[in-house]
Amino acid sequence: MVSIFGDYIPQSASYYFINLADEFKAPVENTSTSKAEGTEGAPWLWILPLLEMCTKMAQVQVLWGCFLLWNLYISSAQAIYPGIKARATQRALDYAVQAGMEMIEQMAKERKLPDLKGSESLEFVKIDYVNYNFTNIKINAFSFPNTSLSFVPGVGIKALTNHGTTNISTDWEVKSPLFQDTGAADLFLSGVYFTGIVVLSRNDFGHPILKLQDCYAQVSHADVSFSGELSVLYNSFAEPMEKPILKKLNEMLCPIITGEVEALNANLSMLEVLRKIDNYTLLDYSLISSPEITENYFDLNLKGVFYPLKSLRYPPFPSVPFVLPERRDSMLYIGISEYFFKSASYAYFTAGAFSFTLTTKEISNHLLHNSQAHGNMLSRIAELYILSKPFMVQVMATEPPVISLLPGNFTLDIPASIMILTQPENSTAETIVSMDFVASTNVALAILGQRLICSLSLNRFRLSLPESNRGNIEVLRFENILSSILHFGVLPLANAKLQQGFPLPNPHKISLVNSDIEVLEGFLLISTDLKYKTSKQQPGFHGWEDLHLISGQWSGKPTP
Repeated sequence: MVSIFGDYIPQSASYYFINLADEFKAPVENTSTSKAEGTEGAPWLWILPLLEMCTKMAQVQVLWGCFLLWNLYISSAQAIYPGIKARATQRALDYAVQAGMEMIEQMAKERKLPDLKGSESLEFVKIDYVNYNFTNIKINAFSFPNTSLSFVPGVGIKALTNHGTTNISTDWEVKSPLFQDTGAADLFLSGVYFTGIVVLSRNDFGHPILKLQDCYAQVSHADVSFSGELSVLYNSFAEPMEKPILKKLNEMLCPIITGEVEALNANLSMLEVLRKIDNYTLLDYSLISSPEITENYFDLNLKGVFYPLKSLRYPPFPSVPFVLPERRDSMLYIGISEYFFKSASYAYFTAGAFSFTLTTKEISNHLLHNSQAHGNMLSRIAELYILSKPFMVQVMATEPPVISLLPGNFTLDIPASIMILTQPENSTAETIVSMDFVASTNVALAILGQRLICSLSLNRFRLSLPESNRGNIEVLRFENILSSILHFGVLPLANAKLQQGFPLPNPHKISLVNSDIEVLEGFLLISTDLKYKTSKQQPGFHGWEDLHLISGQWSGKPTP
């Protein structure tokens, strides 16, 4: 088995688990219900022997197992709420019937069905037995006009189809005491009926699990038509063979369908629930509970938390619950909580992603090209410090950026320090100025392909100075200069990196269409329909020209 961590474990297991222990030591010590006998005042110490055992194991699978045990321990010490909720409505099930028929038809034509063997006596022609064997069975066409999917509250999804028909071609071989022969035949099945409930749950690794229960499948009629030199003879006793064929077929149907569900589970178990986003972070998509199913929808509760790539640390703040609004107009609703973005802010800050340097060339590309719009002041500072004395700007976040989601308003406040240094030839860098500041930005959102894209625009820039110095004209002038550097130099660089976006949870070959994004209190709500892609081409990004950005309440409108 391949570990879900893959190659994303660059350091020893002890590094991760000791960090995790340090991270949760304080909160757990305050949890009176978690105290174990003999560990009064330090209830987390009982886990250390287990961690020591884990560090001695070299196999990657054991690392995952240990991480799972640690997650279970943490889960028992504090409530875990989802960072992402995905809700599928009845409209999604209705579309699944339509798209599912296309998918099943394609799969059925490519799938080789098991051989059908048996033996029957033909008393009307006084033959004691005829052994038959149907091989190379292929489905050429089928029709299930009356098919439906519906929710079974607290259980799963019920599938029902009746009055179905299927055309099947096959090779055959018959043996009897009097003769034996081979040839081809066509089998027409009608009155196909199936019902069953797909139960949805999760395994210990956070993968979804499907189980088929209450399966009942029956074919009412079968018509066999033989081809070949003796087809007239064989077709004369085809009718007596149809009954045993139906009996065998009806016995095989539910095991075949159950086997398909089990094969699907094998694929689901390989889903990438811990995904590397970039060189700084991992994103955990694992299910934290079994799906919640009502009469009108089912909800998937995903962990939705970021970890620094080099140290799988949980954020030092808890997740909080949020409730999706009761809506049914779209096929799918995805709620992304403030906790999701806060964990991303903490993970990127911990990984050192919010620290970079801009050179003279990078600044001139953004600043000089826009200096005319800001008067002589920027032209003068550009002439003094860019043309005559090349310099660098170093920007470093001093704390994780602060995320705030309020109705129609997504803001990101960045506490940071900025240092401007000259870069004379054959000399060490000299600091011109070094100051702390807070940049308040608005976040615009869009969906491109299967990703949530963010872009920042500067709302307010404020130096961290005593209030008595804020009215000084030189301070205000310098504040405007730094604000322009941030606006024309830093934010374009940040937005270029943000264009890679955050991957949204979606099934294979399913595209998000007709998508809208709303900023609500404490979470984002994405309302979207789905489109099944029959081509082998993977979903890609759509152009910026197809975006529809609404100020205050941003929406993405990707092309279908």
